[in-house]
Amino acid sequence: MPIHILTMACPDRPGIVASIAQGLLDIGANIVDNAQHGDETSGLFCMRTRLDAPVERSADITDALRERADALGATLRVRREDERPTVLLMVSKHDHCLIDLLQRWRAGELPVHVGAVVSNHPDLEPLATAAGVPFEHVPVTKDTKPAAEARLRELVAATGAELVVLARYMQILSDALTRELDGRIINIHHSFLPGFKGARPYHQAWDRGVKLIGATAHFVTGDLDEGPIIEQDVARVHHAVSADEMVVLGKDIERVVLSRAVKAWAEGRVFLVGQRTVVFP
Repeated sequence: MPIHILTMACPDRPGIVASIAQGLLDIGANIVDNAQHGDETSGLFCMRTRLDAPVERSADITDALRERADALGATLRVRREDERPTVLLMVSKHDHCLIDLLQRWRAGELPVHVGAVVSNHPDLEPLATAAGVPFEHVPVTKDTKPAAEARLRELVAATGAELVVLARYMQILSDALTRELDGRIINIHHSFLPGFKGARPYHQAWDRGVKLIGATAHFVTGDLDEGPIIEQDVARVHHAVSADEMVVLGKDIERVVLSRAVKAWAEGRVFLVGQRTVVFP
């Protein structure tokens, strides 16, 4: 039987798990594993359930649970585990995150479909072409930014992308675009936020004698680099580590953190709870 992934969020109250479990039992489904969290601050309940069922179409499971979900005030989504969501990758000139994402995708380690690579520079087109992914060069200047973002909207619609990944895309998106794609854009920041902003962040950190460097993957909002955090990691450094060595270490962390964040999102393990996230292991 096919495996399906059910994700839902609703106001917390007694009986949520019991109601959904009974609905699944009614259609002959079996719960393989389940993760749940009741957030005391927001009063929101989040749940992710992997299940097998004698049902091919996830939509049929959604329909069977609709009345129960409505009674709970729940946002419910069910999809087959083998159906991979489409993502759009955006880059500038730094290639390390793009290389990592494409390699993991081609190796079957990243459960997504890469719809296209979009860049404000032509430099990384050979990487996309070698991976068999369409490449779109969309230059961005102060004057062309509205047209460039209009083109991005067209590409999101044309590819059916559910997520936009800023894999070291070095342009600030407009407030209007981030609002339109709220919860659908992930960025990798080259710091363990909060951290050093502006140019040459690793060199700023080195100048201050930091002992930890890191990277942060977060959802993009209108507040630059302050969106809900999905994944982070760090590496310990010491006085003998140069700024250039920090750059190398930092790139390694960026690769891993971004891929973890995209994988968690693709597997339905990330829930937005206000300005924070719930990320099931």
